[in-house]
Amino acid sequence: MRLLITAGPTREPLDAVRFLSNASSGRMGYALAEAAAQAGHEVLLVSGPVDLACPQGVTRLAVESTRDMFDACLARFDQVDAVFAAAAVCDYRPRFPVTGKLKKTGGPITLELVETEDILAELGRRKRQQLLVGFALEADHGHEHALQKLREKNCDAIVLNAPTAIGSDENDITLLGPGGEMLLAAQGPKSTLAHRLIAWLESQSRKRQSTTNTP
Repeated sequence: MRLLITAGPTREPLDAVRFLSNASSGRMGYALAEAAAQAGHEVLLVSGPVDLACPQGVTRLAVESTRDMFDACLARFDQVDAVFAAAAVCDYRPRFPVTGKLKKTGGPITLELVETEDILAELGRRKRQQLLVGFALEADHGHEHALQKLREKNCDAIVLNAPTAIGSDENDITLLGPGGEMLLAAQGPKSTLAHRLIAWLESQSRKRQSTTNTP
């Protein structure tokens, strides 16, 4: 299979030296890319700024902003069989980034934010035969919110995890299907979970192929 995997945070500039971002380490996305490559798949890793080495056998495309990641994913979506959208992208950007460096004024400032591009939703609108797996980082009512996201973005499945996953080598995940059914539940090192998610993806691909080939 040809896989596209997004990983890490994105950055939205406030001025020439500051930005909005989050604490995502990119480890889950990179673990998925490594597991997929080890399983013999062709992997394109679209990565925000992280301090991680590119896994062996993986093609990495480095991006900065949510718009950069949006453009990179859309340009290559028709060429892949499946997507794991594991990146923790910024949902907002400053409407008017400052040219140069923002100076102190001695008083408060007002920052106007606008929504960034919705990568997962756009991929969901455009998908045909691709398997699309989203990620939902939820603090409260996780199952409900993850299922809502899955349906709104037209995903085939979604990985629910908690904020404790950010910056950690371990994760606690629940993979949900379109009907809210639990497809996989596991916790442990992200590398181990990645192999289980790739194995699940392979099984889904085989099922689709079997259905397609049935007279």
